[in-house]
Amino acid sequence: MTDQSVGRTERLHPLFLLTGLTGSLRGFAGGYAFIAYLFVSGKGTAALLGAAALLAFVTLSLFIYWRRFEFRVGANEIRIDSGFINRTHRSIPFDRIQDVDITQGPLARLLGLAQVKFETGGSAGEEGVLAAIPLERAEDIRTLIRGRRSIAVETAKLEDEARPPVYAMDSKRLILAGAFNFSLALFAGLFGLTQTMGDVLGFDPFDRDFWRGLFDAGDPIADFLLAHRVAAAIAGAALLVLIGLATGIIRTVVRDFGFRVDRTDAGLRRRRGLLTRTDVTLPVKRAQAGLILTGPMRDRFGWRQLKLESLARDEGSGAHVLAPFANDAEVGAVLAELEWPWPPAQAQWLRVSRAYVWSFVIGISPLIVVTALAALILGATPLMFDDQTGAIVAREFASMLTGASIILALLLLAIGARWLAWRRTSYALDGDRLLVRTGWWRRRTLLLPISRIQSIDIAESFVSRWFGTATLLFGVAGASAVSSHQIPSIPRDRARELRRQLLV
Repeated sequence: MTDQSVGRTERLHPLFLLTGLTGSLRGFAGGYAFIAYLFVSGKGTAALLGAAALLAFVTLSLFIYWRRFEFRVGANEIRIDSGFINRTHRSIPFDRIQDVDITQGPLARLLGLAQVKFETGGSAGEEGVLAAIPLERAEDIRTLIRGRRSIAVETAKLEDEARPPVYAMDSKRLILAGAFNFSLALFAGLFGLTQTMGDVLGFDPFDRDFWRGLFDAGDPIADFLLAHRVAAAIAGAALLVLIGLATGIIRTVVRDFGFRVDRTDAGLRRRRGLLTRTDVTLPVKRAQAGLILTGPMRDRFGWRQLKLESLARDEGSGAHVLAPFANDAEVGAVLAELEWPWPPAQAQWLRVSRAYVWSFVIGISPLIVVTALAALILGATPLMFDDQTGAIVAREFASMLTGASIILALLLLAIGARWLAWRRTSYALDGDRLLVRTGWWRRRTLLLPISRIQSIDIAESFVSRWFGTATLLFGVAGASAVSSHQIPSIPRDRARELRRQLLV
């Protein structure tokens, strides 16, 4: 092959030394901890020298990487040469590239640069990556590769905005989605932070002194809050809720700003992001499974989230959000592009065994017994101290009793949530696909084409064997351990028969 056939030698843009600095520095958490230790220990000069040495090392590493990184775009392949001590020469034929993804971080957008990733479908994530090249060059490479792979390039530079999107989010939808993205975990974290470090941070909205400092003396609101402890607690909870809502809205706007899904000849093209802009195309034929997600409040108002599990990777994951906040019609429109129908209302759903609840109760029963005994002992312990010491011990025992009671109440709530989840956990066969519904608080409906199932395992434990049940685990290409698909607690004989049906 001649030199002309493999193209001219190109390098990453010199400003890669700037855009790559942030990402490289993130990998030195241990170094930051050591520098912080030196600074706290009063060794400021050593800390500054350590920070300077770390910065110099990272900069030198980036320079060597940039200097030794070359790529050439030929007629039928792209060649990437990299490495200093161990030199790697990689050739990626165009017909092996599934698609080309373009990503821009905030600094890269400001400088007109982009990261280009070549999706090859390699099992070990064998994509080629060009970390920083001019955006115009990135778009030219994508157009060239798609054209060579006989993918018809859409008119108007592959970005024909005249075609209506399959799904898009406007600003009102973004704000509404952010409000629904309020996290109870965040609320619990803020509450715990105010209780443990509120005095240090000067932020404890459950303390009446906090409101005294916030309002002017004589303010009617301040007077009311200071006079009523319950009112101060309610105001504190309301403030944390407002902070949680604001956080959810900000996160959603930053992540999903300009969210748009278009149907192209290459697949479903998704663009989103305020600071980091991503442009990813998901080939329809590589879709493995779909997930329709909702919750009690979202479900009540008819809102859903649609995720697609694909062999294509996005930021290291095979799970792609195609509709973060959509109604049934919008989710159905996206599914129609995949030629997947909406789950039929007349599907014959089969509920799992009650062992789904009882096995959970058995699993946490030791904790329930220990907590209940602790509460009884703390409540019945006599105080054998003098008056002053007895008062102190009484307060401590009352605090521990309250904690034990809260833990016990939470365990009982968990059992109740498990029972609600059991009422919804079911499965159905719908032609050539399997439908699985799970969860109550995090409600999931799995759409799994039977042809995409690579393996089925029957898992049993000593508890499930006692109840005569088993769990079916489905192996799907592109699925992560976090998003493993299963049908829990079904009778053992039915599990074996279902596995036989699905693997025929």
